[in-house]
Amino acid sequence: MNRIAAALALGFASVLGGCAGYTDTPVASAAVAEQRAPVTILVSIDGFHPDYLERGLTPTLSRLAGEGARAAMRPSFPTKTFPNHWTLVTGLVPDHHGIIANRMEDKTRPDEAFTMATVDPYWWNEAKPVWVEAEEAGIRSAAMFWPGSAVAWGGTAEGYGPVPDGTMASDWQAFSMQVTNTQRVNSVLDWLRRPAEIRPEFVTLYFDTVDSAGHGGGPVGEEIDEALRDVDSHIADLLAGLESLGQPANLVLVSDHGMAPTGSNKMIVLDEIVDASLYRAVESGAYATFEATEGNTAALEAALLRDHAHMECWRKGEIPARYQYGTHPRIPPYFCLPDTGWTITTRASDATWSGGSHGYDPFAPEMASLFIAHGPAFRSGVTIETFQNTAITPLLRHLIGLPQAARADGDLADVADALAAQN
Repeated sequence: MNRIAAALALGFASVLGGCAGYTDTPVASAAVAEQRAPVTILVSIDGFHPDYLERGLTPTLSRLAGEGARAAMRPSFPTKTFPNHWTLVTGLVPDHHGIIANRMEDKTRPDEAFTMATVDPYWWNEAKPVWVEAEEAGIRSAAMFWPGSAVAWGGTAEGYGPVPDGTMASDWQAFSMQVTNTQRVNSVLDWLRRPAEIRPEFVTLYFDTVDSAGHGGGPVGEEIDEALRDVDSHIADLLAGLESLGQPANLVLVSDHGMAPTGSNKMIVLDEIVDASLYRAVESGAYATFEATEGNTAALEAALLRDHAHMECWRKGEIPARYQYGTHPRIPPYFCLPDTGWTITTRASDATWSGGSHGYDPFAPEMASLFIAHGPAFRSGVTIETFQNTAITPLLRHLIGLPQAARADGDLADVADALAAQN
């Protein structure tokens, strides 16, 4: 039982207050004797813009937001999935924790590239996730599909195998799209059904379906609406399962970024701006990164570092300071950022398409991310000021009883207005 959670176990009356909707069932009554301490559950709904709560499609999430604390959270840059999920559990911006993109390269590993399937600890070892620190402190953790949860932190490529030589959550599952949202929720509830000595005190849970729908059909339309209904129903299933277990919970529900509409009518074609022989593109899409080909640095800079319609380009060391990005050696030498909703591509195409994208300016309203905090540790019915997602790790450390980290880009003070008075 962790230090903070133990103090919050106020008997069955507070259990009822922790997750609204509890009823006096025989199962819940049987749990009274155990007086379970609140579990901390971090839930990511990838690509969930906070305005989605206003569509009338998410009664469970909207109720949690109304009964708890909420905010429009600002993601870190770039507003991509893996950089922001690692920020949420390390408290560092991507420029400091090393997961600087969904796809990246490292000059010390010239024959390979990082992708979203990479679990080699080499790429992840610059920042310790909160579940590793919890495990080191004797606080049992479990991770359902969180990006990086299948990595043996601190290990080596040579030692990564059936018995990794690094540290992981006590329980974890590697991401698979074949595992349904129902199976994900049921796995979390199964972990919480265990005897106290092997029951997690900190859990992460990840849903990707809202993001997938947003990419496919854009942030408005039946495709995204159906995904919102579905994920809301699974949050309701999670709450019902917690109720049946008599398990109070401090829920922290977040997203990694929002979603902007885009399409073939908002394309920036690099071949129309710079000769393809002058550069090698590392990434393109919601932003683009480049290296000059041999002997072509001056020519590439002359083409890139000038005024462009709907796009700005910089040397990595000259990226505006507000993005907190540009010092890490994995960031390529040149970076171009389009207006929100525009797409950078290397070649022209006659295809007509529409959808959604992210990766843009984190201060753009379309990129705002979700924050809902609900449970005995939090105030009820408050909306707090927008804050950067680097504050989520300090909040989690507080909830599970870890001291605050010396190395951090966020601060618990950034979310203090969400906490109940005794916290």
